[in-house]
Amino acid sequence: MSGACESSSRPWFLAWLAIGAAAGLGVLTIPTIGPYVLLISVAAALGVATRRRSAAGLPGLLSGVGLPLLYVAYLNRHGPGTVCTTTATGQSCVDEWSPWLWLAAGGALLLAGAVWSTATDRRRRSK
Repeated sequence: MSGACESSSRPWFLAWLAIGAAAGLGVLTIPTIGPYVLLISVAAALGVATRRRSAAGLPGLLSGVGLPLLYVAYLNRHGPGTVCTTTATGQSCVDEWSPWLWLAAGGALLLAGAVWSTATDRRRRSK
């Protein structure tokens, strides 16, 4: 019985994870494509929320918001400061932020969603 409960919540976790990642991306890109991504993520959230037992995967939403933050940490992995790249045809420089705050926030959200999901699954199995 516990395997059935576990396997049924995993797809919902992944669905909410994708929605959370889209919402996080939408907030981070608000000056450009953000409003469109947010609109899509809200529509997807409404569609998933109306499904039976989809609340079992709701912790995935929290974990999903952490994924774009981890990507920003990766993009700034050589920061903080000005980072220059030299190629055969020239040189380009960009200012990068410190990746540590982005990594900590993204990792904390990802871990919090996973812990919440595990605790919820254990509670369901014990009933």
